[in-house]
Amino acid sequence: MEQNSKIANNLVGEAIAQLLACTEIDTLGNWQSCDTNLPASQIAQLYSFPWNTPAPQSNSSPSNSFPSNSSQSISSEESPNLPPEKITEKITWAKGSQVLWLRQKLLIPTALQTYPLADLSLRLALTWWAASAQIFVDGVLVQEGDLFDAQARILLREKVLPGDTVEVMVRLVSPSHDQGALMRSRCIYELPYSTFENSPDLQLFDLHFMADQLAVYQQYLAEDQLQQLAEITDKIDWDLLGDREQFNLSLDRWYRAVSTLDLPRAIQNHKIHLLGHAHLDMAWLWEVAETWQVAQRTFESVIHLQEDFPELIFCHSTPALYQWIEQHRPDLFQIIHSKVQQGTWELVGGMWIEPEMNLISGESIARQLLYGQQYFLDKFGQTTQIAWLPDTFGFCASLPQFLKLAGINYFVTQKLDWNDTTKFPHPLFWWESADGSRVLSLMSNPIGEGFEPVKIATYGAAWQAKTGLDSHLWLMGVGDHGGGPSRDMLETIRRWQLNSQAPNSFPKEDIITSQNIAFPQLQFTTAIDYLEKINNLETSSKLPVWRDELYLEFHRGCYTTHGDQKYFNRYCEGLLYEVELLAAIATLTTNQNYPQAAITDIWKKVLFNQFHDILPGTSIAEVFATANQDWQAVIKIGKEIWEASWQTIFSKINLPILPQKDAQPIIVFNSLNWQRKGVVSLALPDRILDVSLDIQKADQTWQILDSNGQIIPSQLSISDPNTLLF
Repeated sequence: MEQNSKIANNLVGEAIAQLLACTEIDTLGNWQSCDTNLPASQIAQLYSFPWNTPAPQSNSSPSNSFPSNSSQSISSEESPNLPPEKITEKITWAKGSQVLWLRQKLLIPTALQTYPLADLSLRLALTWWAASAQIFVDGVLVQEGDLFDAQARILLREKVLPGDTVEVMVRLVSPSHDQGALMRSRCIYELPYSTFENSPDLQLFDLHFMADQLAVYQQYLAEDQLQQLAEITDKIDWDLLGDREQFNLSLDRWYRAVSTLDLPRAIQNHKIHLLGHAHLDMAWLWEVAETWQVAQRTFESVIHLQEDFPELIFCHSTPALYQWIEQHRPDLFQIIHSKVQQGTWELVGGMWIEPEMNLISGESIARQLLYGQQYFLDKFGQTTQIAWLPDTFGFCASLPQFLKLAGINYFVTQKLDWNDTTKFPHPLFWWESADGSRVLSLMSNPIGEGFEPVKIATYGAAWQAKTGLDSHLWLMGVGDHGGGPSRDMLETIRRWQLNSQAPNSFPKEDIITSQNIAFPQLQFTTAIDYLEKINNLETSSKLPVWRDELYLEFHRGCYTTHGDQKYFNRYCEGLLYEVELLAAIATLTTNQNYPQAAITDIWKKVLFNQFHDILPGTSIAEVFATANQDWQAVIKIGKEIWEASWQTIFSKINLPILPQKDAQPIIVFNSLNWQRKGVVSLALPDRILDVSLDIQKADQTWQILDSNGQIIPSQLSISDPNTLLF
């Protein structure tokens, strides 16, 4: 049986390769390069500069064996979205924000493998590793990207005309910390989207589409079904490739055969729940100020896409971000507000930001939830039930208890899949704290994914094997630096969504329709709807239970990097505890106004700096310069409130009779909840009662007495002679 299965897989794999050979051309080796640092606005001047063609190196050549100021092609074992055997090289250039221009002129062939290309659309699929990418088609800027928006399918021609030429230029800037690379460059011919909109069933005869269907079948079919598929696929008449109409009739017979065996139904019984997402770090390789601009672009992009794709549902976390939008872009905030009410924009997270969860105190966790949920309730009339922490570097074992107390029943991350030593065993499980509090927890697909049918099907098959569930959630959208879903992603979804829109009964036998598509049903949903459906399953109680921390075996250096951030965080957490305590006592004893607004403001500054790329110390230096300003602002305002509250309390204390006429009262206050003993540190004033003090003789000048006049042992601090210890 194993041998038969291998033969069947090979037959199907050969058909996939043949179909892709009719629709794809690898163009990575066709680029010319120019390393001049010319801005995009001066693209016309590029023709006067010398261009060269990168020379490929053998697989055994070291990656650093080329000059730092030139581009080369080196071997690559793998690249996103393509099988390893299809990648033979990648173009690289020096790190340090170096500019590389690439150029190639594409000549539209009449056919590929004799298959006619006329009237098909042409896209250029690119994948890069660059801080900035700008793509020009015939001299016009058509798309931009960066390290995180690092893939694109550029529409070069809606309908190609054989013999036509297209000139493409790409301006790439390498990361400051790493060399740049162009890893993928492929021309893809496919059915034009406009043709698909007018005649959806023609999508079935798109050869690239059919190749992906065969790959999807490989993921889901049982061995006997796969052998049946291989037998049917082996009957495709490849000799008819040169006549598109006749070859389509051969494919038509293939579709009828697989439908007779009900093979599409085996795939269509599965379901994929789609949700738009755009992970946005509040700071990382960019400063906080840039985050606000990225958020605006991301949210506006989603809103514009929802006009053309009303089925799109989008989710986003981080109340701190919504507050900034509310204050600086009230027009945009109002649109988001209406979409939340309509159900096409989902609020997730519940915490003020997506914080580091191992370094902060229990009080900080509570405040993250308090301020986050309160903002959602005040501004949108609802809280969220989902803790959304896809990128945080591990989670303390007590977190489920905090979440339940904040009205949160679900927890979503993907970070544990980054473990470099121990693979986390459960994609879906109950996470239980020591007190018995439980939250249903989901390890989602990686953030920053697009919509690639074969990749999604592979993920779905693995999900079902681990959980027994035939439906899964797929988060889609460019992330880390914002971005969200793209138009191309949504158009691709519509191409594959046909079977979800088809009627329940088959049409006439002489018509091949979208019900023949081998793909799970597609439906946009909210995260809460998906998680609640799982929670309501009878089998949910049998899910595995995890009773421990969720430790990330990665990013280990973040607990020692930038120790100043750890110090300021802990100091401010302690300071704010005393600030609130003294302010509350002052209000209760003297009826002074409680400084609620000021305390809330500085708490939010602390919570913001607990973001998972600030407090761990994993951002660029400029981020910490800004963070330190916020820490100092918290300390300054906190100490002012502390001092004002204490002076108010002091003024109401009835002091005992002083044991000596020149004695000065000292009040020692224990801010903790238990009795304790310890050394008191007292800063000595330079003057008191108009008497100048000789600090050098302060230990002879000052004595500490109790209320009965008894001397309490004291001494000057060795490290600070202005401080008296007793």
